[in-house]
Amino acid sequence: MSFIHRTVLLDEAVEALAIIPDGIYVDGTFGRGGHSRLILSKLGPNGRLIGFDKDLQAIAEANTITDPRFTIVHEGFAGLAQALDALGVSQIDGVLLDLGVSSPQLDDGSRGFSFRFDAPLDMRMDTTRGMTAAQWINSADVKEIAEVVRDYGEERFAKQVATAIVAGRDIEPITTTRQLAALVAKAVRTREPGQDPATRTFQAVRIFINRELEELSLILPQALARLKPGGRLSVIAFHSLEDRIVKQFMQHASKSHMPDRLPLRASEMPVPPLRIIGKPIRASDEEVAANPRARSAILRVAERTEAAL
Repeated sequence: MSFIHRTVLLDEAVEALAIIPDGIYVDGTFGRGGHSRLILSKLGPNGRLIGFDKDLQAIAEANTITDPRFTIVHEGFAGLAQALDALGVSQIDGVLLDLGVSSPQLDDGSRGFSFRFDAPLDMRMDTTRGMTAAQWINSADVKEIAEVVRDYGEERFAKQVATAIVAGRDIEPITTTRQLAALVAKAVRTREPGQDPATRTFQAVRIFINRELEELSLILPQALARLKPGGRLSVIAFHSLEDRIVKQFMQHASKSHMPDRLPLRASEMPVPPLRIIGKPIRASDEEVAANPRARSAILRVAERTEAAL
């Protein structure tokens, strides 16, 4: 099956990289290649782009690109440093991350990401490894399920959802998206207008199964360590949990950290390793009208300085 995929903040995220023709760039989330193809169009003959993705369908799409300047790595972006070492790349000129789940993953009912379709409860971005959502849902205790739904889904009825799931699986194993959504619907008493009761729980389980927040926390310091002075970090987040991690990392790395009461002039303060570029960028009204999923997107950009880590 083919699915329409509109790359969110395409021009803005790539423009933020300030691409130099002979540079080496990383697209940490290849997806369907929208950002990668635009980056390649801006590189010269000696430029290089390295893409990462867990999803086999994304890897298949990436393999249709025959450009010798492009390399795809079947790995999550948390493996950046190891993959770059294997490719003989010590430093890079820019990293772009487009976080979260992609439209093709949501719209392909067989993947189990969405409660809109009745499908096996999988939710893995990389279907070649790791525990499925069904395996976890049917084995985790009520406390762990409640913590995941609360912490990753920001669901205020997390305890009730966890209790309903455990009670439901005692009757029969929970193996499909429809089963899980029905159990959650009974446990969530109120919901924001227009939002399905299962939205937060499905988000939470997906984030947990794919270790999305952990991997984000791992990639950011790796990217900082590999960026050349002047290199850019361009990150698109779609919900508050991942955006908070990006924001706090960039803010921390862009401030000088000195012991209190140390008598230094402002000019003597050490230069931080990152410099935040501009204000956060959101999708335009036109883009949101064309692609409602762009509504929550926020782009943050930072630049590596000359300072040592």
